[in-house]
Amino acid sequence: MTDADADADALADACADGESRFTWVDGVRVHFKREGSGPPLLLLHGSGSSLQAFDPVADDLKNDCEVIRLDLPAFGLTGRDRDYRIETYVSLVADFLTGLGLDKVNVAGSSLGGNIAWNLAVEHPRRVRRLILMNATGYPEKSLPQALRMARNPLLRPLLRRWAPKGAAERNLRSSVGPRMHVDQALVDRVTAMINRPGNRSAFIDFANTDQPDRSGRIPEIAVPTMVLRSDLIDGQHFVRDIPGSHEVVLAGIGHLMPEEAPAEICEAIRAHLGLPSPISKK
Repeated sequence: MTDADADADALADACADGESRFTWVDGVRVHFKREGSGPPLLLLHGSGSSLQAFDPVADDLKNDCEVIRLDLPAFGLTGRDRDYRIETYVSLVADFLTGLGLDKVNVAGSSLGGNIAWNLAVEHPRRVRRLILMNATGYPEKSLPQALRMARNPLLRPLLRRWAPKGAAERNLRSSVGPRMHVDQALVDRVTAMINRPGNRSAFIDFANTDQPDRSGRIPEIAVPTMVLRSDLIDGQHFVRDIPGSHEVVLAGIGHLMPEEAPAEICEAIRAHLGLPSPISKK
C-alpha cells in the first residue's frame, strides 16, 4: 500500500458514520452499509455518486428487508482501483456478496449500478432473485451525462484530475435532474466532497475513459423477474423490449438521479416488485 492509499483510507475512516463498514474485496477496501432484516436487497449506485444516493430509499426499505449498499470502486469512500471494466465490477460485487455470506439477493441498480446489476444477472443468474433497473446503462446509443462527457475531453482531463470546483459539480447536478427536483446546497456539498476525496478525481477520469465493450447483445439472456424503472426524460433504453417477461414503470419529470429525485415512488415500485407490504397496509 502506498502512502497515498494509506492517507485515503485514513480519511475514509474519518468520513465514515456509525453504520459504515469496510471490507477487503479483490484487493480493494470497500465501504458498505448493511441495515434492516428480511429478504436481502443489494443497491448499486451510479457513476459520480455513492451509496448515500440511496439514503432515503434505504431508510424506507430497511423496515422490511435487509438493505446492503456499497461504494463502488472509483467512488465514495471506496475510492480508486486499477480496473474499471464492467466485468471487473461484476466480479467484485459477486465476491463482495460471497464475503457477506449472501448466496442469493434481490438487486436494484441505478445508471452504472443498473449496468452492473443486469450484467450480474447474466454472469451469475443463480445469485439474483429479482432485478430492478433504474435508468440503467448498457446500450451504446444511450446519451452520456455532462460529467462523463467532460471527463472524456482530452483538453479537460488534466485539469479535472487536479481540480473539481463546486460550481462545476452544481451545474452537472442541475443538468442531470428533472424539473421536479431542487438541487440544494447539501447535495452539492456532499457530491463535491466525495469527488475531491484523495484519489477520486483521477479514479473518475480513469473510469470515464475505460473502454467498455458493447455487452447489450447479452441482455436477452436475463431470466430473472425484472422491473425497469425509467424516466420519461432518459433515452437509449430497450430493456423491456429485450428482457423476456420484464415490465416497465415510467416516472414522469424525473431525470438521471432517480433514487434522489423520486425515493417514495421508487420504494413503492420496489415493494410491489418484491412483494413487500406497503407502509399504508401495515398501519
